[in-house]
Amino acid sequence: MSDPHAIRRRRLLFRAEHRGFKEADLVIGGFARARLQSMTESELDEFEALLEIPDQDLYAWVVSREEAPEDVNGPVFRALAKSAHAVSRT
Repeated sequence: MSDPHAIRRRRLLFRAEHRGFKEADLVIGGFARARLQSMTESELDEFEALLEIPDQDLYAWVVSREEAPEDVNGPVFRALAKSAHAVSRT
């Protein structure tokens, strides 16, 4: 029987890499590839909740095109936004 935590991480990675438009796939999927394996259960919960947000909204907040609502602005979101900004500077 497969490890339920590994299954959850694979599902989250798939969802992160298939957001609906290429820029979001790259930014959110890249973050997931780099960070999912080290996330705690609470961080996985936060990331999963972020993936429920419509693509255009989440991407706009991550790249600071729009300000993120306070209820979204948790540690995982801030790490995601920071990684997106690091990518954009290279």
